Amino acid sequence: MAKSKPYFDSVELNVNFPELEKKLLSEWNKKGVIKKYLDRNKNSAKYFSFLDGPITANNPMGVHHAWGRTYKDLWQKFKNMQGYKQRFQNGFDCQGLWVEVEVEKELQFKNKKDIETFGVAKFVQLCKTGLKNIQEFKRNKVNALATSWIGNIPTTP
Repeated sequence: MAKSKPYFDSVELNVNFPELEKKLLSEWNKKGVIKKYLDRNKNSAKYFSFLDGPITANNPMGVHHAWGRTYKDLWQKFKNMQGYKQRFQNGFDCQGLWVEVEVEKELQFKNKKDIETFGVAKFVQLCKTGLKNIQEFKRNKVNALATSWIGNIPTTP
């Protein structure tokens, strides 16, 4: 009896997913896939707007953030496939309080008087630096999720 071919082709069992992710994103960038996707309906008369709620600036993304962004991103991709022009803008919460709290913890401040003693201008600069770092981190994570490609997260002053 002839040996039958397996229903599925065999797959590599030892996949390095972070490396595969980098390779795919690099390939997409080289081929301009993201730009093509974003420009696909730029001349459409139909318009769909969906502003994804803000990522807060206080901590790295948790898996629950990834789930939420992915679910919300389905609507944008669905409407894009239907031919709607979109602005693909995601929110970013830079309200400051959570950034300040993290900087206060880092400096081991106990009260607001510690900030005044340290110097308000120096403290504000540390907050801005911390915000820029978390923005870049989250931009990379969200881009890796391929949800909306938010290279347009606003930058801090």
